[in-house]
Amino acid sequence: MKGKLYIVPTPIGNLEDITFRAIRILKEADLILAEDTRTSSVLLRHYGITTKAISHHKFNEHAQVQQLAQEIAEGKQIALISDAGTPAISDPGYLIIRTCLDHALPVETLPGATAFVPALVNAGLPMHEFVFIGFLPQKKGRETKLRSLAAEQRTMILYEAPQRVVKLLEQLLQHLGDRRASVSRELSKKFEETQRGLLSELIKHFSEKEPKGEFVIVVEGLQD
Repeated sequence: MKGKLYIVPTPIGNLEDITFRAIRILKEADLILAEDTRTSSVLLRHYGITTKAISHHKFNEHAQVQQLAQEIAEGKQIALISDAGTPAISDPGYLIIRTCLDHALPVETLPGATAFVPALVNAGLPMHEFVFIGFLPQKKGRETKLRSLAAEQRTMILYEAPQRVVKLLEQLLQHLGDRRASVSRELSKKFEETQRGLLSELIKHFSEKEPKGEFVIVVEGLQD
């Protein structure tokens, strides 16, 4: 009997943001693949989940995926989680998903937390069409990508680390002009904050107030 790979979203901050089914699957699974077992142990202990967890991240996934696929083929139920949110969305996960599908092994993805959805809804920008960009390349290809975004008509969603937020906002202003945007940080956590305004206003705000936490930037598309 074939096993299954479960893709299980975990809370992006508030530990209550997890489904009953996700908890059940994590308890019933034979193995949990965690991006960082130290981070995930907080959630697992909170819900009394004692399933064995091993590290599965971008530095070791290539060495693990064939063996994991074999274990699933032999009947194991394996759950994949990331540090926060939905695996494979700007996090490890694609490789094992692709490997399982290439071997005709079942993959089931649970609905659940991901940072960009509440950030998009909070932004107050058009939501009928949007594009998820995630993290821009840090070096090679960054300027090319920024130039291509200037013509994008859909609302754009980007992720950025706190130490690079102001730089990214300045680059967006340079390439896109002074558009409406929203910056959300620490979503679902105690110090959750969303700042809205023109890119120039957001640059001023975060130049005066040190950026801290996890950031989602939402920018309006090119208007006709």
